[in-house]
Amino acid sequence: MFYRSTLEDAGFEVAEASNGLEGLEMAMMSHFDLVVVDINMPKMDGYEMIRELRRNPDLVSLPVITISTESGRSDERMAFKCGANYYIVKPADPTDLALTANMLTGVRV
Repeated sequence: MFYRSTLEDAGFEVAEASNGLEGLEMAMMSHFDLVVVDINMPKMDGYEMIRELRRNPDLVSLPVITISTESGRSDERMAFKCGANYYIVKPADPTDLALTANMLTGVRV
């Protein structure tokens, strides 16, 4: 709810998935300008979701922000290796999240 309201307050329209598999299906069936992925999700973790996004030619350039409780450098490296564009450790600073979302989508503020 916090991340949703942060992004909506920044002017983004937000759709939510209840797990990684649903998120991947939504990304494949709709048009999104940005995906925010949690690493720890049921059915498909964030790493695998990002890998699958990057395997799809239509989604390979879709910007991905990863938000996670995992604060280790290896977790961050893994997210980038999978194809994430940005890594935020929870709790995410709302200003950082909004600015990063704007930057990755090309929105000028």
